[in-house]
Amino acid sequence: MTSKPTATFDDGLPEALRFHSPTALVDIGANLTHDSFARDLDAVIQRARAANVATMILTGTDREHAEQAVTLARRWPGLYATAGVHPHDASQWNAELERVMRDLHREPEVVAVGECGLDFNRNFSSPADQERAFEAQLGLAVESGLPLFIHERDAGPRMLEILKAWRDDIGHAVIHCFTGDRATLYGYLDLDLHIGFTGWICDERRGHHLREQVNEIPLTRLMVETDCPYLLPRNLPAKLKGRRHEPALLPWIVREIAHWRGITEAELAIATTATACAFFRLPDAVHLAEDS
Repeated sequence: MTSKPTATFDDGLPEALRFHSPTALVDIGANLTHDSFARDLDAVIQRARAANVATMILTGTDREHAEQAVTLARRWPGLYATAGVHPHDASQWNAELERVMRDLHREPEVVAVGECGLDFNRNFSSPADQERAFEAQLGLAVESGLPLFIHERDAGPRMLEILKAWRDDIGHAVIHCFTGDRATLYGYLDLDLHIGFTGWICDERRGHHLREQVNEIPLTRLMVETDCPYLLPRNLPAKLKGRRHEPALLPWIVREIAHWRGITEAELAIATTATACAFFRLPDAVHLAEDS
């Protein structure tokens, strides 16, 4: 009987999708605790390293996934975690959950409070519950001194009102996976917030407006992310079986953003990595890439 060939970490991506960034990248939003990564997480992380995605911030959207993110960050150098409650789950916010989040924010692997914020697109939790949980987590960010990892969908005006009221108290904050209009973008920039861009810019149906707006974001305020396994870029040069997004594809998003900004991939990679390392208070991602 012929033995079955041993799978390699490259087997998860066709050759046309095996990108490599010219310099080290930081993926500021990777949902690697998602069930779809359970079967091959080690290979996913190895593929990210091969693509020169040196650092990944694992998104904690509730207690379970934040605790899982911390566990993974302890296992893998270059992985860090956020800890928060997503607006979809805001109705679950209570004193016990607040205590758990406060404890998680003391863990050295946790580099931001969130994912937290407002989502008036789907309203899985009521707007009132979302605002209550969000403001509680703004308070935790003030208490811990950690930056904020913020979700906002179809809630720009109310988000701006809340953040203006808190701006003198909170530190750095990033609007992750920004998809809004120019007025909302300018409102965030006027508050000195950071902006996270994903593969949404690769979507000719929904992301066309971002191709102009990306030029209006200072490089010191711009960061890049996959938000994997979601938001797989629609313009990839090859089809991906299963359509699961992963950090190894971040260089393609960087290439797209660099194109619309009129700069090189290396320039964008260097700038966004420096911005992310300063924002999350990370060690030099370049050294992590060289050591991996």
